[in-house]
Amino acid sequence: MTAVRLSDYTTLQVGGLATHFVECTTEADLADVARRVWADGGDWLLIGGGSNLLIGDEDIEATVIRVATRGIEQVPAPAGKVRLRVQAGESWDGLVAHAVEQGWSGIEALSGIPGSVGAAPVQNIGAYGQELDSVLVSVDLLDEVDGEVHTVPADQLELGYRTSVLKRHGGGVPEREAIVLAVTIELDDVGIGGDGAPVAYEQLAFALGVELGDAVSIGQVRSTVLALRASKGMVLDPNDRDTASAGSFFTNPIVTEHVARSLPAGAPWWPIEPEAETEYVFELGAPVDPPAAPHEPRLAKLSAAWLIERSGIRRGYAIPGSRAAVSSKHTLALTNRGNATADEVAQLARFVQARVLAEFGVLLQPEPVTVGVAI
Repeated sequence: MTAVRLSDYTTLQVGGLATHFVECTTEADLADVARRVWADGGDWLLIGGGSNLLIGDEDIEATVIRVATRGIEQVPAPAGKVRLRVQAGESWDGLVAHAVEQGWSGIEALSGIPGSVGAAPVQNIGAYGQELDSVLVSVDLLDEVDGEVHTVPADQLELGYRTSVLKRHGGGVPEREAIVLAVTIELDDVGIGGDGAPVAYEQLAFALGVELGDAVSIGQVRSTVLALRASKGMVLDPNDRDTASAGSFFTNPIVTEHVARSLPAGAPWWPIEPEAETEYVFELGAPVDPPAAPHEPRLAKLSAAWLIERSGIRRGYAIPGSRAAVSSKHTLALTNRGNATADEVAQLARFVQARVLAEFGVLLQPEPVTVGVAI
């Protein structure tokens, strides 16, 4: 074990000194290190690509385990499908590039997302009309409770919008304390240059010059998504300070449809589920009771970017004297303009939350996992 500065291992480029840091390059090594740490009873922190982390400025006394395992293995799959067991330390975008090159469809719209494969199921990554849960078969978990490796089907992970039973929310403890060792996904074998699934995201369809529901080649989807993400500062570039971020810092709020409809005219929102179609059959001559109102209100998703911009916060905004700022390309990203501290990033995040709450009564929830810092 050695000591390293965690700002060198996070895309936000903030984080204090880790006095006990170990990098694991094989699945067996990762499992052995984790079991030893758990047996000692000390605190521990797992990191992969560091793209969804906000780590505080103080020294970290916990053992920091960095997952650097590699390997993409093809395993038996149904006809017309391809199944891949991928090591947790593999680059997510590297996996997408490999799949597209081989003519395997299902994750091409998830191009350009930074971070590791092991982190992908933790928050059920998604973008441009695709989400991991549509291709995820299972994950291999090293469970802290019994120290054993369990292959857990995707439907047992409670995957939702940027969440799962594995995610730490606001520094809290996840529902299942475990380490992702490998991920198994199932893709469609469409052939090199083949068309993928129908385009399901309006902005992507517009950029491709097609209609929603049209199918285009998976290579074209990947290149277009990369261009879209780059235009928003969402593809890592050491020469672009807008990419020194954790990507989208806030999730799109999920509220009741009543709250969504109470927003100003023009506020974008989308129903989470289509309105149920109920057929009523009445018997001639029988008393007619009006149908009962649904017990659960429909939920809707709001645009966090729209809320931030309409609360008066513009691209490039920074609190006076702070080295953290809203991205100059996209209001959802908070960026390190150079030597910013975690406290400065957190202060900016709290300011954005306060402005949106005051203007619209909606509390934005941070997407990154926070360690040693409060938002």
